[in-house]
Amino acid sequence: MQNSEAMALSAALLAAAGELVQRIHEGVTARGFEGVRPVHGFAFARLAPDGATVTELAAHLGVTKQAASQLVEEMVRRGYAERRPHPVDARARLVVLTERGRACTRAAEEAAAEAVRGWSEVLGEADLRLLWERLARIAPDGPIRPGW
Repeated sequence: MQNSEAMALSAALLAAAGELVQRIHEGVTARGFEGVRPVHGFAFARLAPDGATVTELAAHLGVTKQAASQLVEEMVRRGYAERRPHPVDARARLVVLTERGRACTRAAEEAAAEAVRGWSEVLGEADLRLLWERLARIAPDGPIRPGW
């Protein structure tokens, strides 16, 4: 693949990812979850289902512990997460989703399903499944991070 083709492919993948993030965000907002930003969704993905420490969240998001702490404070203030004693490490605190955070995550899943259904209408079910399989081979484990 030539450089110009590689750049075009990169641009197409980034555009699709950006549109997907935007569609999920709009779907979450339309379902009544005000005050959330796409970065919250990336954090929710790490916190569900068992929670994480601020250090683990920072590593997942690719940010400093200070930035992750500020994000956690915001999520706690908005009622999406809470801090609990860590079950194994008495020095650490575990950040877990509240019921509101889990409901927001379910809203994001619904919005993602709607967006992907749109892709199915464009590509067809077989090609969409093939796309999924190929992308899973390229990026099997993530982590999924916001585009800072």
